[in-house]
Amino acid sequence: MIRLPLAIPLLAAFSLSGAWPQQSVPPPTPAGPDTHTLLPFNSQPAISPGALELVKLEGDFENAVASGGGKAFASWFADDGVTLNNGQPAVRGQRAIAAQATWDPKQYQLTWYAEGAQMGPGGDTGFTWGHYEARGKDPKGNPVATSGRYITFWKKVKGHWKVALDASANDAPAPLQP
Repeated sequence: MIRLPLAIPLLAAFSLSGAWPQQSVPPPTPAGPDTHTLLPFNSQPAISPGALELVKLEGDFENAVASGGGKAFASWFADDGVTLNNGQPAVRGQRAIAAQATWDPKQYQLTWYAEGAQMGPGGDTGFTWGHYEARGKDPKGNPVATSGRYITFWKKVKGHWKVALDASANDAPAPLQP
């Protein structure tokens, strides 16, 4: 499977200075520092340093999971972290998440990319959102693929970013063709 680096869809469109190229309309004034929300490219304000930090963090998370599987996934969570997935009960706590996230990246591939981010006003919380894809095999060995939307809430714990909440929802099934 070809993995798209997290930063490519989001970061390819602007310079490292944070200025969006060929922007003809001034960006809206945010409610406070680091509160820009990522919008469609043609109406995109400059990305705040805080949002850029979260997007990079999300990319590091995705890359670690792509190579380390479930063990790597669970290692990014805060002790009191939570996962919410379609049709499943909430999984509460890093230990419970680790007990369920036992997949090997050779058998199950989970990839995603951020489409936006927002840093909280204190700079110690924030969230990212985007699109994910998961590929594996069912019990009979047939290929199975799912995709959907996700949101990751981040918080600083003892100076280090940790996942506080990871929630996802599968895309709707494709309509049947006549």
